[in-house]
Amino acid sequence: MKVGIDLGGSHIAIGVVNNKGKIIEKFEKRILNNEKKHIEKTIKNNILEHIKDLSTKYKIEKIGIAAPGTIQDGKIIRAYNLGIEEYNIVEKLSKKTKVPIKIKNDAKCAAIAEYKFGCLKEYNRSLFLTLGTGIGGAVIINNKLLDAGNLPGCEFGHMIIEKDGLLCGCGKFGCWQQYASMKVLKNNLRKKLGYDEQTDSKQLLNLLRNIKTNDKDFSAINNIIEEYIEDLSIGISNLINIFEPEVIGIGGSFVYFKDVLLDRLENKLLKDSLLFNSRKEIKIETAILENDAGIIGAVL
Repeated sequence: MKVGIDLGGSHIAIGVVNNKGKIIEKFEKRILNNEKKHIEKTIKNNILEHIKDLSTKYKIEKIGIAAPGTIQDGKIIRAYNLGIEEYNIVEKLSKKTKVPIKIKNDAKCAAIAEYKFGCLKEYNRSLFLTLGTGIGGAVIINNKLLDAGNLPGCEFGHMIIEKDGLLCGCGKFGCWQQYASMKVLKNNLRKKLGYDEQTDSKQLLNLLRNIKTNDKDFSAINNIIEEYIEDLSIGISNLINIFEPEVIGIGGSFVYFKDVLLDRLENKLLKDSLLFNSRKEIKIETAILENDAGIIGAVL
């Protein structure tokens, strides 16, 4: 049996995956701000705790890890959304588990899973985005994952869309993820409504689904969403103009908000003269595997 681990900027998910790509048992943990002060310890201890428990139920043959940021030689070289640099996570875990472990960029893992089992499997040229704490990406051309060589590349979240814009954790100003990650949208909604970080995505989604035009916060919330869609569209249109994909796949927590965001996004891209080559339609598919794509891709 194989175990997939998905490390996000705000969560850890661990799943047991069978040979058909199905998750048969899964654990998830949300990482709170106070835990990020000792993030490496939080990640390591949580993984080891669950691997120990799973080892009593299954014969674990391999472990795959999907992690954000730059991955090289089994190390997380830099993952700004986690606050990690030069962390040899494979070595740390291997000493305890005695099981072969491999690690790859999380967006690429998710893209691999969606290409094999999900929303990208019918296409030869696809662009995949993970919208969560940050923005990750991958490109599949002629059925092959675009490989940038020694460094993984496709750090779409760090393309600059605003000169002298907001400071990003990477040290640059105006990075796309500072405007169009799902974390930004959720935090802006929480701030407007006076909620704290304990207010989860489900509560925010229910609010967006049920808000009425005559509610006192409708106008402000609608403006937040419109601004988010505009910033998201700028980045996606740049990528379409570069790669001209047949389809854009979107994963991460955007998937759960698709009924309130997706139509707006498609309309913005088609009607606002953002695309160099005009299109009558645009194919945007949300991840069929939802947030499980990282776990399944990690074992693939």
